[in-house]
Amino acid sequence: MKILFAAACAISLLVPTFAASAKSTDRNQDMTIDAGAQSGTLIGDGKTTLSQGVVITQGTLDLRSSDAEIYMKDGEAVRAVFTGKQAKLKQQLDDGSWMDASADRIDYDIKSEVLVMTGNYHVKSARGTNAGQKMTYNTRTGEMNSGGDGTRVRTVIPPKNKTAAPAAAPAAKTTVPTAGSKK
Repeated sequence: MKILFAAACAISLLVPTFAASAKSTDRNQDMTIDAGAQSGTLIGDGKTTLSQGVVITQGTLDLRSSDAEIYMKDGEAVRAVFTGKQAKLKQQLDDGSWMDASADRIDYDIKSEVLVMTGNYHVKSARGTNAGQKMTYNTRTGEMNSGGDGTRVRTVIPPKNKTAAPAAAPAAKTTVPTAGSKK
């Protein structure tokens, strides 16, 4: 089940603009998988279904979804799909900041290292936000594609220096005496 961490970890690397490493010490922590029900196989070929509220935690990683499916090939997890309104992920990054992501469906192909978030996805970190209807992210190459299918994508990147300089005060009005004035 440690492969589930790879899926969750991939989510934390969603947008290259926001790229920062998921907390590296999380990998050395126990992973807890809690669900209302589990059925299927974790050996050979097949699928394991987690349902009735899925919560996966490992260190600072917290992944929650209504349901999850883990696909196995030759006894190895090859794909993980998290669904719900909405599947949510929260994890602290190595720089101490937090990353939050959510989507109606998070589909991670472990073999190809490609993550697809669909249905009102939203990624938020200290480096900005990205939201839309579908995002495909290759965790190996860092290539991200979103929008282009008739839907809009919105990215917001805050300024590096969040404390903006105060607006300059208006210049003081100076009256200069003119010829013939009494001043």
